[in-house]
Amino acid sequence: MTATQTAAVNPQDTADAVLRRARTAFDAAPPLGDAAYARYCRELAARLKEHWPDIQDANRADIARAEMRGLPPTLVDRLRLTDVHLERMVELTCAVERELGTVLADAPGIPAGDWGVLRSVPKPLGVALMIYEARPTVTVDGALLPIAVGNAVLLRGGKESARTDAALAAAVEEALTSAGLPAGLVTVLEDPDRSLMKAVLARPDQVDVLIPRGSPSLIEYCRTASSIPLIASGGGVNHLYVHRSADLALAARVTLNSKVPEPAGCTSVEMVLVDQEIAPDYLAAVLAECERQNAPLTIRLDSSIAGPAARDGMPWRTEPLEPHDLGREFLDPVIGLRPIPGLAAAAEHIRAYGSRHTEGVLAQDPATAAQFARLVDAAMIVVNGSLRLHDGPKLGLGSEISIATGRLHVRGPVTLGALVTTTWVIEANGELRG
Repeated sequence: MTATQTAAVNPQDTADAVLRRARTAFDAAPPLGDAAYARYCRELAARLKEHWPDIQDANRADIARAEMRGLPPTLVDRLRLTDVHLERMVELTCAVERELGTVLADAPGIPAGDWGVLRSVPKPLGVALMIYEARPTVTVDGALLPIAVGNAVLLRGGKESARTDAALAAAVEEALTSAGLPAGLVTVLEDPDRSLMKAVLARPDQVDVLIPRGSPSLIEYCRTASSIPLIASGGGVNHLYVHRSADLALAARVTLNSKVPEPAGCTSVEMVLVDQEIAPDYLAAVLAECERQNAPLTIRLDSSIAGPAARDGMPWRTEPLEPHDLGREFLDPVIGLRPIPGLAAAAEHIRAYGSRHTEGVLAQDPATAAQFARLVDAAMIVVNGSLRLHDGPKLGLGSEISIATGRLHVRGPVTLGALVTTTWVIEANGELRG
């Protein structure tokens, strides 16, 4: 179901109806672990395949509108759905179904003195609100992972993907009904002027958890505009620190892999901090690797390092690094390069400009890598590897709905286990307290 907002509708009335429907569906849903949830995973895969022609038609309309509005190519690519995306969505439904058994496995009892046994039982978080930018794959993530562990979810994506999200919502509703789950467990909010979103954000009495996923400005808006408990995700102002002991050939490969495949991804590198005495050699290694891979990359150079002369046919180019580039997400195949005195300066820069998402160090000296991990605060620190390794499935942690950068409840990949809470059950055997 989509909740449609028009000029003639009171946003608060619409919010009340949307929230009432979600809460009613949550209360009516079967308990966690019921076979209907695994069945929903299978039904969603089937309905996505069945509806794919309609979803692609809607997506083409969104793409055409985005191009007509002059959105940057990187953002248009975020909107685009291909058959490869369908394959990944179907794979995700299968993975989530497999992971349910692990997440919901009975925990061993804990002795409570000599009189009882204490057990923890997983329970859903409740009604979740996900707010994210125009990325239709996130609509599927949000309609799958929270539901599989018994939650209800309100999905508010960017207006640029409205047609695609509506087409996906039709497939989701059919899957819920076919699985024997209340259709109201998933609501895609059609909310072009944000009035409905603002009204729902003002209802901590009805929404149990808020999951924003996107730019730092979106995260900060949600943090300040609502008192709903927050799982903050997104805001990838990430750095690589290249120590003087680094293998420069590896550092060049890591740099490109951390940026070029997904230049607008939340684990993409934005700024490389390199020990100043090896900065020219590191730059030469990166440019050579760009040429070897024919990988397009713009490198914004600090004024303290001289860039090479441009040559025709090269996939790379250099530009001056500007003050406003510090702490910036480029959202394009662009990185900054800044020579620094050493590790302490790298840590200071990251504290000042990083988003505490994903940070990396390249060093063959184990003591340097260990000290970097102690000094730098982030949800993930990668030693001698691509920042894009910060991914639940890649790490073997399971399917993820986002990557959390906060300090409470969950940090790093937000997997199925982070979308449940706990009820403690004590088998008291008649025990009383004096």
